[in-house]
Amino acid sequence: MAKLDKDATFVGDSRVSAKRIPNISPSYSDFPGKNEPFWPNFLLKEWMVAAVCLVGFLILTVSHPSPLTDKANPNDTSFVPLPDWYFLFLYQMLKYPWAAGDWVVLGTIIIPGIAFGGLMLAPWLDTSKDRRPSKRPVATGLMLTALVGVFYLTWAADHEHSANHSANKGGAAGGGGSSAGAPAPADTSFTADALWKAQTSCMGCHGKNMEGGMGPNLQKIGAQLDATQIAEIIKNGRGAMPAGMIKDDAEIAKLADYMASLK
Repeated sequence: MAKLDKDATFVGDSRVSAKRIPNISPSYSDFPGKNEPFWPNFLLKEWMVAAVCLVGFLILTVSHPSPLTDKANPNDTSFVPLPDWYFLFLYQMLKYPWAAGDWVVLGTIIIPGIAFGGLMLAPWLDTSKDRRPSKRPVATGLMLTALVGVFYLTWAADHEHSANHSANKGGAAGGGGSSAGAPAPADTSFTADALWKAQTSCMGCHGKNMEGGMGPNLQKIGAQLDATQIAEIIKNGRGAMPAGMIKDDAEIAKLADYMASLK
């Protein structure tokens, strides 16, 4: 029988769709220790860590009371509000001239907008697959800059507040001009002059008859300070007492003379 040579010809037709194989997850057994399925392995670990953190947080809330401050008092003009710790860096930033006043839009909208915009654009700003920080200069630089800025501004806000508003809460360190010792006992028979009772902002802290309250007792303030010193404190403030409570210089002089006569 004769051997015949045969030729095979392959003809392709673009109108015939190729057979597509659906995406099938690879076998993770081929990559031990490197990959794992998201469900249930990875997600179960995340839930376990979240449960431990939640239990720890609940234990802290039960064992340690909330650090609440005093109740709101509209008569306490010496109170200086302070944001919670996680907003202190923004609070401090707004104290600088380039982020306040005429530039307040820069500090309240533009800078925070750039920061949050950077977080949103982070996947596109740095596409490196390398995990070493030295190989990812953009991401590493932005993160270090943010951390240093937040930590420094938070520390600066707390330090400045502690340094400027650490006067004795009872006002003995200068709320109204008494000495740094214990406040003098109130004299229940003492009646303040009408000149004093016209100063509602002063009575809010020092009492209707100067007996003291949030501010110190002033019934014998003349034994410690003269009229000039008292007038200086009224004008410029002292300790927790704010300045400018009385605007009229003539009224300040009359009140200072009266208070200096109390001995």
